[in-house]
Amino acid sequence: MDKALKIGATATAFPRRGVMPSAGRWVVTWTAMPQRAEPDNMPPPPYTREGGVLADSTLRQTVRVSVGGGQVRLRFSNAFGGAPLPLTRVTVALPSGGTSGVSAIRPGTARPVTFYSRSSAIVPVGAQIVSDPLDLAPAPGSVLTVTVHLAEGLASDAVTSHPGSRTTSYLAPGDQVEAGDLREATPVDHWYLLSGVEVRSERAAALALLGDSLTDGRGATTNRDDRWPDQLAGRLRHDPRTAGVAIANQAAGGNRVLNDGLGPNALARLDRDVLAQSGVRWLVVFEGVNDIGTAEATQDAQKQVADDLIAAYDQIVVRAHAQDIEVYGATLTPFGGNDPYDDPEGYREAARQTVNEWIRTGGRFDAVLDFDQATRDPAAPRRLLPAYDVGDGLHFNPAGYKALADAVPARLLQP
Repeated sequence: MDKALKIGATATAFPRRGVMPSAGRWVVTWTAMPQRAEPDNMPPPPYTREGGVLADSTLRQTVRVSVGGGQVRLRFSNAFGGAPLPLTRVTVALPSGGTSGVSAIRPGTARPVTFYSRSSAIVPVGAQIVSDPLDLAPAPGSVLTVTVHLAEGLASDAVTSHPGSRTTSYLAPGDQVEAGDLREATPVDHWYLLSGVEVRSERAAALALLGDSLTDGRGATTNRDDRWPDQLAGRLRHDPRTAGVAIANQAAGGNRVLNDGLGPNALARLDRDVLAQSGVRWLVVFEGVNDIGTAEATQDAQKQVADDLIAAYDQIVVRAHAQDIEVYGATLTPFGGNDPYDDPEGYREAARQTVNEWIRTGGRFDAVLDFDQATRDPAAPRRLLPAYDVGDGLHFNPAGYKALADAVPARLLQP
């Protein structure tokens, strides 16, 4: 018998290191799209110094999980870091009061997080790291507090972040990972380093959202979790048919489909932010308004961007279908009256209509979410309904985000 066959015939499945797995599979229950922190979104002094950030610092962040599970593990990203990322100590705890954006944790709830049974880890430049499973069973919709100590900090001024957190995080000096409340804490409305939380579940599956500021939640209320993905998660959680649907919000303000903006373009980040995420079954594509709004306001330029967006959507569908992910296309919402997106000649509006017509009738998406119809003013279809407009003609207030969440049919999301 061939030596390789002998080895295969006698192979033994060894148990994995760490805790024994619970039933089910890993499903992402919270995400933040990794991007490089711009100068205005860097940690404030003294946490940013010449040549490095977060030296001998504690970073405490809260995240709201969409579904629960029998175990938890964390993902940290150094995708845009300019040096190896040293995670000295990490804990997970329950926040005081159970709400987002608080600095205090409930006494006695802090649990150490390990990486291959080690208390610390170094994440190479451009890489991510997944923690060991933690025997923690968060309830659906509950909030977790993740605290990190970086003894040496990141020896670079390039740091991976998510500026549009709509949630308050805290920086503090020294090692305070297990502190009930942080001493000398500095609040910052950004997330850093943490890119995902996964749970092990028997019945959950994830809906990934590819989007821009309209999904990232500009116009939402800080620490109130009232973006449309948050409100959709709450609605699905209370419906027995969809209680197992997790939400992976992979959006960033200023992001574009075709070209880099704030963060890599959607075509470039699709593999990392959607296809490589655990347990994704569905994808919503709600992005393209920034491509139209930043292209030159001429007839030829807008025809070109509309054609290119349609081709890009087709590519997204092809690549997601290869991973057995169903793809739902969301129509682009109005921006009439927005400065600078709304041009007097209406060339950008014509491009939006061209794109929306293809989304509705092109037959490439597995289903269509007509966000345009759900939010436009019937008396002025180029504009948002005033009750939904945060005030700039483009972004939504919490009522508008509820309208988007309500426009997602439950029948499309049934594990």
